[in-house]
Amino acid sequence: MSSIAVVGAGIIGTTIAYQLQRRGFSVTLIDRAAPGMGASFGNMASIAVTEFMPASRPGVWAQMPKWLLDPKGPVRIRPGYVPKLVPWFLRFLAASRPTKLRELEAAGAALCGRVHEDLDALLSETGLTSLLSAEGCLSLYADEAEFRADRDHIEILERFGFRHEILGANAIRDLEPALTTKIAKAVLFPDNRSIADPHRLVTALADRFQALGGAIETGEVVSFEEGEGGLSALRLADGRRLSADRFVLAAGAFTGRLSRLIDEPIPLETERGYHTQIMAPGISMRHSIIWPARAFMVTPTAGGIRVGGTVEMAGLDAPPDYRRAKVLVKRAKEALPDLRAEHASEWMGHRPALPDTVPVIGPSAKRRNVFYATGHGHLGLTYAATTARLIADLMTGMTPPVELKPYRVDRF
Repeated sequence: MSSIAVVGAGIIGTTIAYQLQRRGFSVTLIDRAAPGMGASFGNMASIAVTEFMPASRPGVWAQMPKWLLDPKGPVRIRPGYVPKLVPWFLRFLAASRPTKLRELEAAGAALCGRVHEDLDALLSETGLTSLLSAEGCLSLYADEAEFRADRDHIEILERFGFRHEILGANAIRDLEPALTTKIAKAVLFPDNRSIADPHRLVTALADRFQALGGAIETGEVVSFEEGEGGLSALRLADGRRLSADRFVLAAGAFTGRLSRLIDEPIPLETERGYHTQIMAPGISMRHSIIWPARAFMVTPTAGGIRVGGTVEMAGLDAPPDYRRAKVLVKRAKEALPDLRAEHASEWMGHRPALPDTVPVIGPSAKRRNVFYATGHGHLGLTYAATTARLIADLMTGMTPPVELKPYRVDRF
């Protein structure tokens, strides 16, 4: 039986490990922590099929100077980290060309167009369908100017045929009575559903993986060993050696460190995200909400209400700045005036960010037996089932249902 080592036990790596074990491989899932304890623990629980558009599009550029000058703004770059960001930022600039933007939009739409088909199949076969909500997401606008500023987003969705509905003030509060009367317009995205508890989804998939005979090892990968024509083993920080026939690198924002170990650097950065989990919010919500102009999201999940958002560029090692989480709660109260932040906890995690917003999914360009699944940005939970399907098809010799050229590792 062919053996596979999957490095990274977040939602991406765990779902891949499950799919490969289910297809008859002997799979070992490896992570420095328990499954689901990285970005998958604190994501915003959203199956955000309408959020695939590149971060380098003109609508974002127009607001970037204002955001960067505001220390409490939605994008924060720590001054000491700026020099390290220069190569990544130059690639980000290159991704803003109009022709390139169209390519990137199409690549994101191709993945998002499959999400519910693949996710529904995964949840059904694992008995986890109850974790997926029936409700969508509301995008909020205080006035026509805010709506116009986000119009490019809506136009992209219209071009690719993603469902949405524009609502007036009365219809908005019929759906979510807790919202402020200051919201003039909203867009309902009915297919942007949410997960009742994203961490529990990962642990449940890990349990299903082990029930099929899969193995989980805890440890930090510090090196790889070369064999004939590819890698033959990896070593953990405690000295253990794990051999395998093939390797999948799916460690989120930490995948860049792994790829450098095999001389295949990826321009992978971390967008540090913050959330506050409120267990006694004093209100109830059916839908998740996002307010683009205020750059925050609120989702009913994990037994309470989660407030998150913003981007902080400061690398993998800098300590958290929880002032950013507190700012998000203040902004959420603008939308939800009766929200109480009681029995609350704060969290920071690392989203894996590539400069063109499109993930890397597919084989290594340098090692015949290495595959990548990383760089999913804000859409790790959204893309997980589809990415696992594509990697599993690729590794079993089947033709994936999506052309993988746009997601190749050597495109930069």
